[in-house]
Amino acid sequence: MFKRTCLGTMAVLMLAAAQAEPAPWMSTALSPDQRADLIQAQLTRAEKLVLVHGYFGDDVIINPHYPPPPDAIRKALPRAAGYIAGIPRLGIPAQLETDASLGVSNQRHMRPGDTATALPATLATASSWNPQLAFQVGAVVGQETRDKGFNILLNGGVDLARDPRNGRNFEYAGEDPLLAGSVVGEAIRGAQSRHIISTAKHYAVNDQEIGRDWLSSNLSEKAMRESDLLAFEIAIERGAPGSIMCAYNRVNGVYSCENDFLLNKVLKGDWVYPGYVMSDWGGVHSTTKAAMAGLDQESAFEFDRDDYFGPALNAALDGPDGAALQARVDNMVHRILRSMFAYGLFDDPAVAGPSDVQAHGAVAQAAAEEGIVLLKNERGLLPLVAGAKRIVVIGGHADIGVLSGGGSAQVMPVGNAPEQEILVGGAGQDASGKNRIPTEKMIYDPPSPLAAIKAETHGKVAFDDGSDIAHAAAAARGADVAIVFVERWQREGTDAPDITLPGNQDALIAAVAKANKRTIVVLETGNPVAMPWIDSVGAVLEAWYPGNRGATAIGRILFGKVNPSGRLPITFPQSLEQLPRPVVPGKDLRQPDNRWTPNETLFDVDYNIEGSDIGYKWFAAKKLKPLFPFGHGLSYTSFTFGALSVSGTEVSFDVRNTGKRVGKAVGQVYAATPVAGERLVAFGKIELKPGETKHVTLAVDPRLLASFDVAAQLWRVAAGDYAFRLGASSAETSATATVHLDASTIKP
Repeated sequence: MFKRTCLGTMAVLMLAAAQAEPAPWMSTALSPDQRADLIQAQLTRAEKLVLVHGYFGDDVIINPHYPPPPDAIRKALPRAAGYIAGIPRLGIPAQLETDASLGVSNQRHMRPGDTATALPATLATASSWNPQLAFQVGAVVGQETRDKGFNILLNGGVDLARDPRNGRNFEYAGEDPLLAGSVVGEAIRGAQSRHIISTAKHYAVNDQEIGRDWLSSNLSEKAMRESDLLAFEIAIERGAPGSIMCAYNRVNGVYSCENDFLLNKVLKGDWVYPGYVMSDWGGVHSTTKAAMAGLDQESAFEFDRDDYFGPALNAALDGPDGAALQARVDNMVHRILRSMFAYGLFDDPAVAGPSDVQAHGAVAQAAAEEGIVLLKNERGLLPLVAGAKRIVVIGGHADIGVLSGGGSAQVMPVGNAPEQEILVGGAGQDASGKNRIPTEKMIYDPPSPLAAIKAETHGKVAFDDGSDIAHAAAAARGADVAIVFVERWQREGTDAPDITLPGNQDALIAAVAKANKRTIVVLETGNPVAMPWIDSVGAVLEAWYPGNRGATAIGRILFGKVNPSGRLPITFPQSLEQLPRPVVPGKDLRQPDNRWTPNETLFDVDYNIEGSDIGYKWFAAKKLKPLFPFGHGLSYTSFTFGALSVSGTEVSFDVRNTGKRVGKAVGQVYAATPVAGERLVAFGKIELKPGETKHVTLAVDPRLLASFDVAAQLWRVAAGDYAFRLGASSAETSATATVHLDASTIKP
């Protein structure tokens, strides 16, 4: 009896000890692939299907038949974009996804105190031309993602700005593949340094919002490889995102999320991408076709026409193509688990807690200060000096905050108050009686520009809302300086019809400028705008959507505490007639509010018009003069660039600060190949004290000197003379150099 009891006790103890042993896949000495293999071998078929099937976060809460998440995750779900259940018996954590672009998005079911640091628009971060700063911005968003209990960040917009009316350009990084890929890649790397997964999106050629669910982006492979795909390739190389989000649109007639060329051939084949592909919300159109074409995870199936990776995928595994499909499902699961291991979701799970909003706000302010672009500064109007005793601030809701972009990227900023939310749209239906008109809010990030300007001066500061143009002009007439704030709100889901400022803002600027020659215009926009008043005003600042403390950054630049160093990442056209497509394709087609109605209309967008000649390259090819060129931006000091030297894949030059203020120069090197026009091949941002000279050496990616040979499926550098040019923008030249290069090839 005693012996049996002892033996029984020992067995229990041995079992407990065995259970206490860490699972073999938890060994950090193994590679992410090895760990994924070990845990995947333990999964049942049903469990594998759990990992490839996503729910809309809200629906997990309101629909009791969905797998209930743990209580800690449940508390965060009402503001989640998506949820993929975990496998508790094996310790596989749930995947909790949040929207992002300008910070942790939290516009759904907002509760008191549910705020996040609003970072400047990605277009503003790109305007800094500072990838290291982009890393810091990404790290802030990644940390706040963890602090809110999320572990998947739907961040990393890389799509190029083929059209200055695109409603999501503010979420992207401009028109050049090198600049966009470098900036977004570093933001992704920064986010994932906080042990979460970030996406790169929206793959690919998702360059317009109108009709995004029905349009086909038509573009030759050569042009695509040299533009949109190159931007993604650079971003993936620099950032190594754990996931890629495929887009809504079709590419050359095939939906992005079932596009074998994009997903299997290019992404997983040529680029040897090891992570997984998730769909955009509503981007799936099939089961077997999508899976075999390279889609690894259906996100929030409720947005799709059917539940493609749910029961339909399970049934397909028992069909005639079941064996091949099962191998594909195994690969899907491996890729998902690999990313979860690679970026710390197992080893360092996110735990909700407070964020250091003061430190994060400082990063937001620094990004805004480097991203604001001084477009014009006539007769040294800026920075403002002590002589400006009477200042009038006009328009742009400058008394409540700075504008932010709308849609899934919307952030409820730290310090948000009800008076900083302005209702737009309205419930009901349009004239057809069929389309619902949504009610939305324009969100303004604190503090207000008015408060920031008052904090910078001992002079008298008055405010006029600009609604009465005559009254605003009268107020400007009696001031030493007039600062006019104007805005253009843009959002996901729609494109601007033109590039003009809405309402009476152009007339307001013209009237104020006529009344006061010392008029400064501050633009809060998500895209370039036309400026019919440009010759009448003394100075223009492009602030974009500058986020939390963006107003503080504006104030510090206006009064010279910060020397502006932003440069344009996107060309400002003079008119729509200068664009490859003066009218937005699909603009006149009826766009149903519910994407899945019988009225959907498929249409094509011809991007072969410009091919890879996007933005400044188009303007150069067509010999068009823009309003402001790509790379343009002024400073309160002056710089001179020395001779340009080219050696192999490196360029070098000296830059000197010839002014009286500390400032940051941006050296931009462009090259014309024997078979193509000029393109940006290297850039560097350099801080210099007055009188200081620095020697700068920059690497040149050889793909930027090459053309893509579709037949051979490789990059080909042609033999011949290459003309390099150094300047402060795409339209300026400080030094040139011509070198002869031998023929060579580069594998993709």
